[in-house]
Amino acid sequence: MQFYFAFKISTESQSIVKPMKTTIPETGEPIAKTASNGGEHPEFSLHGEILSRLRDYVVEGNIEDGARVPERQLCDMFGISRTPLREALKVLAAEGLIELLPNRGARVRQLSGHDLEELFEVMGGLESLAGRLACETITDEELAEIEQLHYEMYGHYLHRDMHNYFLINQRIHERIVAASRNETLRATYANFAGRIRRVRYSANFARKRQRWAEAMREHEAILDALRRRAGSELSDILFHHLRNKRAAAVEHLAEIENGTSASAGDSQSLPIVNS
Repeated sequence: MQFYFAFKISTESQSIVKPMKTTIPETGEPIAKTASNGGEHPEFSLHGEILSRLRDYVVEGNIEDGARVPERQLCDMFGISRTPLREALKVLAAEGLIELLPNRGARVRQLSGHDLEELFEVMGGLESLAGRLACETITDEELAEIEQLHYEMYGHYLHRDMHNYFLINQRIHERIVAASRNETLRATYANFAGRIRRVRYSANFARKRQRWAEAMREHEAILDALRRRAGSELSDILFHHLRNKRAAAVEHLAEIENGTSASAGDSQSLPIVNS
């Protein structure tokens, strides 16, 4: 398995970013086919694909915290015009990943240690409540889907594939929240999850914590409690699971501030923290 990192150079006027994963075409070839009449409108959902790839690009740290989003460079990478890119940026702003600047483009949202403490406290409470409610309402079909995702995630863990591990990990948590049958809870969770998605991913690179195996054991416990519909037990497991994520995220932020965070040269041997 390979990990990819970005080299970032920021000045007051621009941010220069090199892609660190292969979901963005290197040739500048358009993601979607153009219409048969030669126009610029795609034959299928260009917006959805751009949004997904741009979200991954930001979440995986290709643009540093607080840096301007290099729209022209991203347009060249995606092979698109600025209009669909800016539409995708609006969605990411609504999710809390970036901030839109009036007449000045966008920048990646930067969170302080205090912000992380508060956000993870709220997320822990939301997931704890979701787990309790899900045990009362989850169907056999929903449980089977979560089980399948768990084994898929375990496969990525065995292959040290952190990118796909993270994606499946997020889906599992989202499925548990959805199984709660509480739309207010689901909407609130989605709002806060967007704000810390980037931080949860970057916490995988905290140097001092060796939590990936421990995280898998926690997910085994989550699945076991869900199978037994043990609401109180699952609630406690999820709350402590988020507490551990918070500790890794805060630690990684401190490493960045101290200039000791992971670099491209040592990423292959870096122990991975729960995402």
